[in-house]
Formats: sequence, C-alpha cells, structure tokens
Amino acid sequence: MNTSLTIGYAAMLEQFHPRAAVELSEYAEQKGFSGVMAADHFQPWVPAQGESAFVWNVLAALGERTTGDIGPGVTCPTFRWHPAIVAQASATLAAMYPGRHWLGLGSGEALNEHIIGQYWPEPPERINRMFEAIEIINKLFTNSLAGKDVRHNGAYYRMESTRLWTMPEVPPEILVATAGPVTAKRAGKHAGGLITVGAPLDKVAMLFDRFDAGAKEAGKDPSRMPKVLQLHLSWAPTYEEALSNAMIEWPNGGMKFPKGDIRSPFELEQMAKLVRPEDFEGRLLISEDPDVHRAYIQKFADLGFDRIYLHNVGRNQREWIDVFGAKVLPALTR
Repeated sequence: MNTSLTIGYAAMLEQFHPRAAVELSEYAEQKGFSGVMAADHFQPWVPAQGESAFVWNVLAALGERTTGDIGPGVTCPTFRWHPAIVAQASATLAAMYPGRHWLGLGSGEALNEHIIGQYWPEPPERINRMFEAIEIINKLFTNSLAGKDVRHNGAYYRMESTRLWTMPEVPPEILVATAGPVTAKRAGKHAGGLITVGAPLDKVAMLFDRFDAGAKEAGKDPSRMPKVLQLHLSWAPTYEEALSNAMIEWPNGGMKFPKGDIRSPFELEQMAKLVRPEDFEGRLLISEDPDVHRAYIQKFADLGFDRIYLHNVGRNQREWIDVFGAKVLPALTR
C-alpha cells in the first residue's frame, strides 16, 4: 500500500461491546489497517446493532492498544457537550498520544443529542452552532498553548475566562464532517480538514471543490489539508450473506433521506422495514468479491482522499479483516 494513502479501521461502537471493538481494532492493525475512527453515539441507529459505548473511554483504550491515528469520527460539540468540554477531552487525548489524535466534529443528530431535552433546531442553526463551537475550541487550543486565558460570549455559547491546563505540544487537527456544499466551504475556511461518508463520486468531487474554495479564501493551501472518508461496505463469502448483513445490521445505510431529526432507534427500526436491496446502490457496496471492493475503494483514493476508514457492516469482522488485509489493502495505491 502506498504510504501516502492510509486505510484505517472504523470501530463501530453501535455494534460491538467496547472490549470487542478495541480487540478488533488491535487485530485490524496487525493485519495492515492503520488508524481507527469511532463515532460519538449515545444510541445505536437501530436496536439490532445493540451497543453504544462512550467514545472517549474507548479512544483512550485504543491509544494504549494500537499505534496509529485515533479520532472520534465524529463528535458533536454543541448539545450534550459544551465546546470547552470537547476541547478538554481532545487536548487530553492528544497529550497522552502525541501526533496520533485528530478531532472530528459534526453538527449532530437528534438520535444522540435530543436526550438532554433541549429544543432541537433546524439544520442551519445546528451548523451555525458547530462553527461557533469550532471558534471556541480553536481559541482554547491557541491561547492555552500561549499560556493565556480566553473567554467567549457568542450567539449560542458563553465561556468565562479560562484555559486548558493539560495541552499537547501541537493541538489536534480539527476536521469537520459535511455532506453539503455550504458546510464544506465553511469547513475549508474555519477547520483543518474534511470528513465525509461514501457517496457518488461526482457529489464528493463537488464537496472537495467547495472545501478547497473556502480554504483558499482563508489563505490556506487545501492540498495540505486532510480529506478523510468513512466507507461503509458489506463483504461476506457469499453475496447472500453480504446482503443479509446489510439488511439486518445496517439498514440505515439504505435510507435515502436525512436521518438527523429521528429521535429513537425504534423509529428507525420501523423505517428499516421499507428498505430494499436496491436502496443500498451508491451508498453501501455489497459484494462477495474482494476485488470489486478494492476497485470501489480505489476510486475514492484516486479522487484525493488521504485517509479512508472502512466499515464492514456484518459481525464477521475478523474474517473480513483477514481477507481485506491479504487481498485488498496491499493492492490499493495513491
């Protein structure tokens, strides 16, 4: 595998007990995967997934058991958390594991964020909240390294004069999760990199264009800013098994509508009954052929992603890691 392309493992805390997720991440690294991402969920997407561990605990365990990058891909710094708390968690992880931790941020989903009983706003406000949170986190990182206190009084958040007392020598890079052009351009201006999920290549290319435009407006070089992809797929020894895994374990991957306002895994479970095999087209590759998966991943690498984190939706993780470690990862190039 070309050293300029990193293929990592997506540890799905929605599907696996945290001990199992850490063990699988360690096993994946032994088989050629580099780095781990895990999302900050309070609930799984559907009840069949069955788990939802606290991501920061798991990331610390991953820091001890693996050697590659570790990132929450992603956490929402705006509802369950005040941005200052996310900054403290991230700075601590980066201080413990220098050069390995990146901070992935998103605008949130009701599934996780509504649990604290706050009003759940429309998408434009959620995005504005996220960018104000990024401003706070950046100020805390910068001022704390300079030995200065910082305060904030904005549209959505207040923070009294303080600093982070535990800091790494270099602050974590902040990557923003986006699937839309407006957010992508703002991310280019205000963040250090981009995260997105598998989508048609023309859509991803459009996001890159908007992100690059925002970066250039801010005087930054977009070619030096990381672009990270989480790619969902379903591999098993037979197509029937791979399809069954997708339908049972990850039906949310076949839902062609925004899921940010849905509050309960049980609501999603009802909606999942409407998902048909053809609904996964262009959203989640289902195949028993490792080479088909290799070609699919390669298309995204050719588009310009620096790091691609793979999520096989089935429970057959070790079998999948063995096959992809032997047949897929070594054949990928940049």
